[in-house]
Amino acid sequence: MATSRALAEASPATARRGQHPGIALTVIAATQLMVVLDITIVNIALPHIQQALGFNTTELSWVINAYTLTFGGLLLLGGRAGDILGRRRVFMVGVLVFSLASLLGGVAQSSAWLLAARALQGLGGAIASPTALALIATNFKEGPERNRAFGVFSAVAGAGGAIGLLLGGMLTSWLSWRWVFFVNVPIGIAIALLAPLYINESERHPGRFDLTGAFTATAGMVSLVYGFIRASDHGWTDAVTLTAFSLALALLAGFLFNERRVPQPITPLHLFRDRNRSGAYALMLCVTATMFSIFFFITLFVQEILGFSPLRAGFAFLPISVAIIAAAQFAARNQLRWGPKPFLVTGSLLVLAGVAWATQIDIDSTYVGGILGPTLLFGFGMGSIFVPVMLTAVSHVAPHETGAATGMLNTTQQVGGSLGLSILVTVFGTASRNEARQQAGAFLRQATPQQLAQFRATGRLPAPYSSQVLVHGIASAFQMGLVFAALAATIAVFVIKVGRLPAPPAVSPSGSGA
Repeated sequence: MATSRALAEASPATARRGQHPGIALTVIAATQLMVVLDITIVNIALPHIQQALGFNTTELSWVINAYTLTFGGLLLLGGRAGDILGRRRVFMVGVLVFSLASLLGGVAQSSAWLLAARALQGLGGAIASPTALALIATNFKEGPERNRAFGVFSAVAGAGGAIGLLLGGMLTSWLSWRWVFFVNVPIGIAIALLAPLYINESERHPGRFDLTGAFTATAGMVSLVYGFIRASDHGWTDAVTLTAFSLALALLAGFLFNERRVPQPITPLHLFRDRNRSGAYALMLCVTATMFSIFFFITLFVQEILGFSPLRAGFAFLPISVAIIAAAQFAARNQLRWGPKPFLVTGSLLVLAGVAWATQIDIDSTYVGGILGPTLLFGFGMGSIFVPVMLTAVSHVAPHETGAATGMLNTTQQVGGSLGLSILVTVFGTASRNEARQQAGAFLRQATPQQLAQFRATGRLPAPYSSQVLVHGIASAFQMGLVFAALAATIAVFVIKVGRLPAPPAVSPSGSGA
């Protein structure tokens, strides 16, 4: 009798779960959108943040890096936590941590306060993001239903960066830079309230947390990215630069040694034995290295060279968002018909073509003539890649390792973005310094006494000389981005051999209930 009463009392909540897949997918996708767009939503607000909190130029770059590096470095641990403690439970914790950190960032009164909040945001994102992807396998049946869910998730993940630029411009122009953080708070609270009502919990798999692996991976990547950023300002022979690279090498080697030794690593290395899965991880690393860099440097070009306002700069990225969403939906609907391979190849070649076109940018380029075409090609390419690369990465993975597999995919995305941007910023800095010397010579030969006096006082070249330096640096960065895009295309064509859609992970759609 008591059992019947308990079941009757539990039935309303139980009925909600699994009966409203659209709401469940909305909750999961909204979380991924919130986490992903936070990487770029802050970009357009950076000048306002710098003025309000007194950042210098070097410190300001860590407003982005504190988030992406913590996020990317702890994703593996976040995926493992979902396997051990239950994905829905961990998902909710991550969302609440992210929301709290956003609130703290919005009310920050100092640079140190904001950087601490950004790192805490990264922690929340690292907990929520891999479990969000794994919850799709838990809550949607194998086949077309799960493929459609992956399509929505992929479109949101792919377009999140561009949407962040648009939303950041709107919030900064209409309200305040603080609202790029505040906007996450009500969304996060709503997600935390809806998740237990509409999302099924997964089975819990007993295990241990590999804290040594998490620390060495995170610290190693932070040191590596810092080395590249330091090299852009101080050169490759700088003592601190060399120390950072040496420390990164030691920490990452320690990470690999630890993962081979511990019984329950955050990154089971045998996941890389599958050729297609390893290829998917490498492909994601290369295309996101290109994507983050495209967003960063195009934003710089449209604001500094074309003179776009923050709001107009945000709208300039709307076409790429539409292209990513449209291509991702098309790829999701046709996975069973053609399999992942054609989309991976076509998408990577479109990305390559888009970046090659972008390398032709010069000081006379317009938005329509020099920016719109490359970004559309890039958007269609990225949208074509996201769904099949996710399906390839999680196929044939044991249920208890789904979190680790998805965490690794998310990690390659964030690490690829951080490393790619740091490498391209290094190329940008070197090319800009070389071009500045040439432009300074031309300026000094033609400058008036008044212009010379101003140059000696500020150390800055006037337009159009300064614009030429900036554009030359951007074009050089895109040339390095072309290398990443070519690697991605090579992996898609020659490494990944998957034909028809492989079987998704054998995870029960109903999970374990409450």
